[in-house]
Amino acid sequence: MQLLVGLGNPGAKYAANRHNIGFLALEAIARRFGAAAWRGRFQGRAAEATIGGARCLLLCPETFMNNSGQSVGEALRFYKLEPSAVTVFYDELDLRPGKMKVKQGGGAAGHNGIRSMIAHIGPDFRRVRLGIGHPGRKELVMPWVLGDFAKADRDWLEPFLDALASELPLLLKGEEGSYMSRVAYLTGGKPEEPGENEKNVKNQKNEDKDS
Repeated sequence: MQLLVGLGNPGAKYAANRHNIGFLALEAIARRFGAAAWRGRFQGRAAEATIGGARCLLLCPETFMNNSGQSVGEALRFYKLEPSAVTVFYDELDLRPGKMKVKQGGGAAGHNGIRSMIAHIGPDFRRVRLGIGHPGRKELVMPWVLGDFAKADRDWLEPFLDALASELPLLLKGEEGSYMSRVAYLTGGKPEEPGENEKNVKNQKNEDKDS
C-alpha cells in the first residue's frame, strides 16, 4: 500500500488557491487512474486506486493545512505503514510555476503542512514540491499563496497536473529522476535546477532596491 497525500485547505473558499495545488494534484491522479469515489476517512477525503500495479490510498486532509499531520498519521497507523510509504504533493514558493522537484526526507523549509506531518510521522517521507512561484517580496507571500490561480495560469497548470498524474507509476517504482524528467518533457521544459527560482527572487529584490 502506498499513501499519496495532497496538502491544502478544505472548503470552496480555498479550492482555487495556489496553496491548494496539492489537492488539485490528487484530484488529477484520481481522474487519471479511475479511483473509487472520494469519501470521508481519516479526517479527510480519501479514495483508493491501483496505479502501475500498486495499491494506493489517495488522501486530502481536511484538518486545514497547519494540522495536516493529524490526518496522515491516522491513516498511517490504520494501515500499519512506515513513513517511507508516504508521498506528499504540496506547493513550493521557491520553484517557478509548473516546475517540480522530488526529494526524500528533510525539514519543513517553512511549510506549515510539512511541519505538521513531521511532527506526527517523522521526516522520512517523500515530497513532491510543486512550483507556484514567488511574488518577490516577503510581505506579499501570504496573499499570494492564499490567492486563487489566475485564468491565465490554466495554460501551464492543467498540462502540469496531467503530466504529474500520467507519469506517476515511475515515481511509485522509485524512479524519481525519470519521473521529474518525463514531467518536464511533457510540459515543454527541463527539470528545475537547484536554486533557480531563488536566484530570480533575489534579482527581483535587487531591481526593487534600484527603482
